Amino acid sequence: MRHSETHRTEHISWLRAAVLGANDGLISTSSLVVGVAAADGTRESVLIAGLAGLVAGALSMAAGEYVSVSSQADTEQADLARERRELASEPEAERAELTGIYVERGLTPELAAQVADQLTAHDALGAHAREELGMSQITRARPLQAALASAAAFAAGAVLPVLLVALLPFAVLNWSVVGSTLVLLLGLGAIAAQVGGAPRLRGAIRVGFWGAVAMGVTALVGRMFGAAV
Repeated sequence: MRHSETHRTEHISWLRAAVLGANDGLISTSSLVVGVAAADGTRESVLIAGLAGLVAGALSMAAGEYVSVSSQADTEQADLARERRELASEPEAERAELTGIYVERGLTPELAAQVADQLTAHDALGAHAREELGMSQITRARPLQAALASAAAFAAGAVLPVLLVALLPFAVLNWSVVGSTLVLLLGLGAIAAQVGGAPRLRGAIRVGFWGAVAMGVTALVGRMFGAAV
């Protein structure tokens, strides 16, 4: 029976996109709401700004993530195509290269040669992709998945400040948005740190600190320009 294990590296790709998207959506939209409200904006103008920030941010995150991960996928495909050609034209050189990799990892030359032969017979391209290029199913680039995850996470983070604008009394809006955002950021930072195997407190403080800085600076800018107008 095959021993089944779950490793944290299996979560890295989607966790990175989800945490980045949620944090960005929460911080940027909350900062936008706080800044427009600090500039003496009306509820309608703040709500429109929040909704615009949600839509624009989600689409921007999706587009950016898709382009970025697509570039990684193109590079992976180019490397695999090159490796495929080399396996077809120079099989012995590629076998020797694979053998050398296992020797460097501690196998005897005889055992390394046997392992290389068996893996080559089973799946030569897969063996070279893993051992020479460092590719696997866990690390393989998935542009569409990354784009959708980033957009959904951004929207999930951005929806809170938009709902607060729509539902809360306008007089207490800024403090409510700031407080709710900081609480959620601390929670997101702790969850992300725990899933990634890092200390929860450090992760929470790191995310909360930069969220507070973003909202504080945006509110200051809104107050300055709003007063000037």
